[in-house]
Amino acid sequence: MDRVNQAVNRHAATGFAAVCAAHAPLALNGATPAPQKEDYLAALKRCGHWIRGFAPDVIFEFAPDHMNGFFYNLMPAFCIGLEGVSVGDWATPKGSLTVPSELAMAALNYVRGADVDLALSYRMVVDHGFTQPLALMFDNLNEYPVIPIMINCGAPPRAEFRRVRLLGEAIGSFCKHRNLRALFLGSGGLSHDPPVPNFQTADTATREAMIVGGELGVEARAAREAHIVNAAIEFAAGRSSSLAPNSEWDETFMDLMKSGHINKVDHWTDDEVTKAAGCGAHEVRTWVASFAALSAASGSYGMDLEFYDSVLTWMTGMGVVRAR
Repeated sequence: MDRVNQAVNRHAATGFAAVCAAHAPLALNGATPAPQKEDYLAALKRCGHWIRGFAPDVIFEFAPDHMNGFFYNLMPAFCIGLEGVSVGDWATPKGSLTVPSELAMAALNYVRGADVDLALSYRMVVDHGFTQPLALMFDNLNEYPVIPIMINCGAPPRAEFRRVRLLGEAIGSFCKHRNLRALFLGSGGLSHDPPVPNFQTADTATREAMIVGGELGVEARAAREAHIVNAAIEFAAGRSSSLAPNSEWDETFMDLMKSGHINKVDHWTDDEVTKAAGCGAHEVRTWVASFAALSAASGSYGMDLEFYDSVLTWMTGMGVVRAR
């Protein structure tokens, strides 16, 4: 780890870039095929190649958790990992992330100094929200040092969009202050409405599981994933109450990120997002943080769309963008 921390500090030149991508665990599941799959995977591979050309010192990754590492016994709005380990769900790699812990601690202190409350973990458990884009872009989790930052997108009450923007701006300002060559990676969204339990309406056993959490065994993991697969099959067959992906909402959101006017999300409410784009659309907070970081670090940027389509068999509006 000392070697990683030293390497991060030996940057060749300051520079900033961002990649944001919707993740979909169903993308790697043969039971839910989609004609868009190859184009989506190819877009992520192109982003991986583009990132290699950019050659960042470090990747700051903003991603959600799907109640694999964080539970209601202690649910932070934001948490930075000084270490990180993947649970390996949905056919993603297991193992540790290469986290430059000294740099992560410096970022934590800087962000707190900017009046943003950021929790820390010396053993952050990450799931496909973090690992799928890394694995699909690079075929592994350790191509570059990664500092994981969990944004609570799935366990209400969530942080307001304004505070998510402030978190991203603080990370971007830190990278500018440290003269880093940094990539901001946002993983999540776009519009989707997965069949996840609501704590307020869940039965006693489900509520207890959402509070206590813990590592799932093989059978429990398989049962959870089978539930999502079956829900997607029912949705594609028109036998579901879940909202369909909202292409108009997705495109409007991506245009907003491209415009650089990130603060226009400040007034967004959770109820409005859920109604228009589904409960999973709250994961666009990771895009907001990434573009806010890029804007704070660089002042301006240009964004390119690598891929977008509404993939019904994955129940998700799938977008991939890059910016520099």
